Amino acid sequence: MATKLNIVHIICHDLGQHLGCYGGPDVFSPNLDQLAAGGVRFANCFTASPPCSPARACIMTGRYAHSNGQVGLAHRGFELPEAEMTVVDYFNAAGYLTANIGVQHERCDPLRNRYQADDHESPNCEIVAAKARAFLSSRESEPSAPFYLNLGFREVHLPFTRPEYAPDGPDRVVVPPWLPDNHGVREELARCIGAIRFMDQSVGDVLAAIAQASLCRNTLVMFTTDHGMAFPRAKGMLYDPGIGTALIMRMPPGEGLSGAVATELVSSIDIAPTLLAAAGIEPGGNMQGVSFFGLLTGRAYRPRDCVFSEKNYHDSYDPIRAIRTERHKHLRNYECRPKIILASDLKKSIASAEMWPWANEERPAEELYDLTADPYEMDNLAGSPELTGIRAELSRRLSEWMAETGDPLLHGPVAAPAGARVDPPDLPADCA
Repeated sequence: MATKLNIVHIICHDLGQHLGCYGGPDVFSPNLDQLAAGGVRFANCFTASPPCSPARACIMTGRYAHSNGQVGLAHRGFELPEAEMTVVDYFNAAGYLTANIGVQHERCDPLRNRYQADDHESPNCEIVAAKARAFLSSRESEPSAPFYLNLGFREVHLPFTRPEYAPDGPDRVVVPPWLPDNHGVREELARCIGAIRFMDQSVGDVLAAIAQASLCRNTLVMFTTDHGMAFPRAKGMLYDPGIGTALIMRMPPGEGLSGAVATELVSSIDIAPTLLAAAGIEPGGNMQGVSFFGLLTGRAYRPRDCVFSEKNYHDSYDPIRAIRTERHKHLRNYECRPKIILASDLKKSIASAEMWPWANEERPAEELYDLTADPYEMDNLAGSPELTGIRAELSRRLSEWMAETGDPLLHGPVAAPAGARVDPPDLPADCA
C-alpha cells in the first residue's frame, strides 16, 4: 500500500446481527448489505462482554473487560481507566488525525478518550452522518495525514419512538425463534425494524460521502455494534442473541476480499489489533486480541477454536463467564439470578410484558448447550451424562482463561468502583 489507510469506524447500539445481509427476512438494510457485498461479513463475531460500555472498551482496547478495568457502564461510575490505551492512542502516536462524532461509551468525559477532535453534541444517526460528510469533505482538500474517524450512532437503542422511524406492521415481522411470539414482541420488533431502516440510511450517507470525497481508494470502512438486540434473552445476556454482533469490513478496491463471508470465530477484542495491522501499526504487548487481517485480504490466518465472554455489572451485579466453541457453549453463573434478567430500558419495553413462564425461575449454576442441535440455547445439557467429558473440558479451559487473564472473580465478587451506582439485583423467589 503506497499510503496509510484511513479508517472509518461506524458503531451503532443494540443491533446484534439483525440485518438483511445476516439473513433477516424482514429487515430492509440495503446500504449495509451493499457494504457487505463489497467487503467481508463476519458471521461469527462475538462481543467479549455484552453490557454497552464494556463491549465498546473491549473493541477499543483489544482487551477483556476484567483486564482493561471497564466492568460496568461508564455513566454509572465504571469508566475505562485513564491509563488504559485504546486504538485512538496508537493512531495518535502513528501520526493519524483522530476524530469522534456522536456516541462514545467508554469515559464520561469524551475528551479523556484523547481524540484530537470530538463532537458528541448529538448522537442521532442522521446528524452524525451529516457531520461526518463535512469531515470527509475536508479531508479531500487536506489529505496530509491519514485519519481514524469513529462515528457513534444512538440508534438502534430503545425506545424506538422517534417520529423519523417508520415501523413495519406487527403482522409482517418475523419473530426470531429465541423470542416468544406475542403482540408485545411483534409490536416492538416492528418499531425496531423501522429504527434499523432509518439507521441504514445514515450508513448510506456516510458511504456516499466517502465516495464523493474520493477516499474509497485508501479507506477501510468498518461497521459493527456493541452487543445483541434490546430484547429479552439478548441484551445483557451471554446467549448468542446477546453476544453475537454484526461486523462488516471493506478494504479499498483491490486490497481486500469482496463479497466474502468469514465463518471463523472472531472476538471483539480482535478488532483493535486488526485495525492496527491494517494501518501497519504494531500493537502493545498487553493486547489480548489477535489480528484477523488475513480474513480481509485472503492471506494466512490462524483461526480461533473458541471465544470467551463475560458479564459483571449492567444495572446490577450479575457475574457470568462463558466459553463458546463452534459446537458448544458453557456458562457459569456466579450469583443467584432469574433465568432472564432485564436491563432498565428492557423493563420498560412492551416486548418484556409477556415472557416465558420460566423467565423468573432461578438460573442454574452451570449451563451447557449443543449449538448444532439447539442453536437457540433452550435445552441445558449441563447434567447430561453423555456430555460429561465435554462439560469438564470446557470448564477446564474456562478456568484456565480466567487464571491466565487475572480474572478477579476467581477470588470473590468483582468490586465496583467507589461511588458507582449499582441497583439491587433481581432475585427469584427461591433466593429472595
